[in-house]
Amino acid sequence: MTCHRPIAALSALGLFATPAFAATADDAAALRAELANLKASYAARVDALEARIVQLEAAAANPQPLPEPPAPPPDARSSATAFNPAISLIIGGSYTDTSRDPGNWHIAGFIPGGGEVGPGERSFNLGESELTLSANVDPYFSATMTAAVTGEGEIEVEEAFFRTLALRAGFTAKGGRFFSGFGYLNEVHAHAWDFVDQPLVYQAFFGNQMAQDGLQVKWLAPTDLFLEFGAEAGNGDAFPGTRRNRNGLSAVTLFAHVGGDLGVSTSWRAGAAWLDQRAENRSYEDTNDLGVPVVDAFTGKSRTWVVDAVLKWAPNGDVTRRQLKVQGEYMRREENGALAYDVDGLDLAEGFRNESSGWYLQTVYQFRPRWRVGARYDALDSGSPRIALVDDGTLPADAFPLLRASHPDRATLMLDWSLSEFTRLRAQYAWDDARGDGERDRQVRLQYLFGIGAHGAHKY
Repeated sequence: MTCHRPIAALSALGLFATPAFAATADDAAALRAELANLKASYAARVDALEARIVQLEAAAANPQPLPEPPAPPPDARSSATAFNPAISLIIGGSYTDTSRDPGNWHIAGFIPGGGEVGPGERSFNLGESELTLSANVDPYFSATMTAAVTGEGEIEVEEAFFRTLALRAGFTAKGGRFFSGFGYLNEVHAHAWDFVDQPLVYQAFFGNQMAQDGLQVKWLAPTDLFLEFGAEAGNGDAFPGTRRNRNGLSAVTLFAHVGGDLGVSTSWRAGAAWLDQRAENRSYEDTNDLGVPVVDAFTGKSRTWVVDAVLKWAPNGDVTRRQLKVQGEYMRREENGALAYDVDGLDLAEGFRNESSGWYLQTVYQFRPRWRVGARYDALDSGSPRIALVDDGTLPADAFPLLRASHPDRATLMLDWSLSEFTRLRAQYAWDDARGDGERDRQVRLQYLFGIGAHGAHKY
């Protein structure tokens, strides 16, 4: 405001310096005094600014290190991560109609792996609901837990793991319980499947999916081409392994993934993996040649290989309107050890060896923004197991009816409608010969899926 006072004073002098109102000598002296005071004030301010400039130039010429801020306490977290984890809930259910009794559904030629396999019960069924909580713990780790609630009210922790956020050179680590990186579909949660159920090879080899308690390490190469390598070490509790009461590793997994773009509209990914597990008294129920229920058990090594490939196409990379996805996997398993017959009775055990395989190929086409249609064919080869108890004549081959050589297969069609990113309705029809007797089971399944809350993006 002081910069305007001389102007105001001079203006006043000009306005009132008239013959009728001439300024007196005292008024002129007062104005000169005020003007002198203003000049002195501005001179002092200029001197102060010049001194500040000199100080800043000196500091720039001789910089001094700033003191480091104090480190936060070990449990320090932001309010966002401390009180607001991302929460999502998936609710699903279905209606099932089958031409054959689903109560005796099984995969011929394969030792049952448990899990939620097969078409399920007829009529209406509440499916699996998933509750997921995830958040960054601190700058170094994130944590995720997914709990599955079955229609029967059983609660199971599907995944509960931590993941590193600050490792360098392309490395990440994950520990806890997690779906293994073996294969393409194994890491995908049920609500994100393209069909109501898993391919037969996943149901036969893993009882749907393989989760294990352990540690996973991955390395992403610093290249334009997507190139990823990973390894896992776990307790081997999941089928086809069993928990063994001993120290050390019971399951080891190695995998590699490669992928890239083919122009603007097309992308691809391929992978290969190897899984080594140990089983100890892995029991299953069977019926012998006399029609008497028995319990058999396998003990030995189980090694599985897989190769997978995915190809995606969308016009100019825009997946919101049209998209085509083609994917397939081939698995092969070798089991070598001992097979015990009637462990609760005769308890006879001798050598066992078998090689089995399976594959599927599927395509899903999004022909409108909210509509998709899909087709899938999957097949298995149980192999011809070498059972020492049968080869040496101790027992007839009919004593192991579940292990008879078989070639189950299935063909499936699917149509789904996504009203939004949180709602999906699906219809599926399958010609199923998992029983391997040539009489196909015609299966109609209607499914609904609703998502509530924040939900992360799914894998490629």
